[in-house]
Amino acid sequence: MTDPAQLAGGGLDRCFEVFTVSAFGLETLRAYAGPAADERLRALRLGLPRPGRPARAGPWLRRVTGTTAAGRSWHRIRVLGRPLTEDECAQLTGYREAAGAGEVIRIADRSLHPELAVLARDFWLFDAIMSHDHAGAYLGAAITSEPAVIMACVTARDLARRYSVPLGDYLARLKAETW
Repeated sequence: MTDPAQLAGGGLDRCFEVFTVSAFGLETLRAYAGPAADERLRALRLGLPRPGRPARAGPWLRRVTGTTAAGRSWHRIRVLGRPLTEDECAQLTGYREAAGAGEVIRIADRSLHPELAVLARDFWLFDAIMSHDHAGAYLGAAITSEPAVIMACVTARDLARRYSVPLGDYLARLKAETW
């Protein structure tokens, strides 16, 4: 990671711009709240494309594509439950696009692995901790260099990784179960 002084005033977005080697995200909530989540669910319900996300054209996908081409890596683990929530279904669609842009995405199913119940906080591991309220609305990110906090995130990442499978494997299993 870069010098924390470079992050001043930029928050989480600045972390995505200045990381130099890899970014790891852990997502644990059953649903997220806010305008973007509302638009994503509306599109899912109506069978429409994800808002603002035509393949490789949205800002997130351009960022992943560009930084991957520059040699940086992106990894994410999504911890899901069963049955899948409507929001989790909508997110799976977006993960396909993100994987196509170069992000390595794995899925961990907490209904199969009770050990994952302790994972209840989202974060990106380049010293940023994300906060959500009880309804899943994003509250912001905290930048930290506190060793205990970073170690807790590394421990959570390792637990999720131990029980996760590649996105393609998860989607194939899900498809087989629903036919």
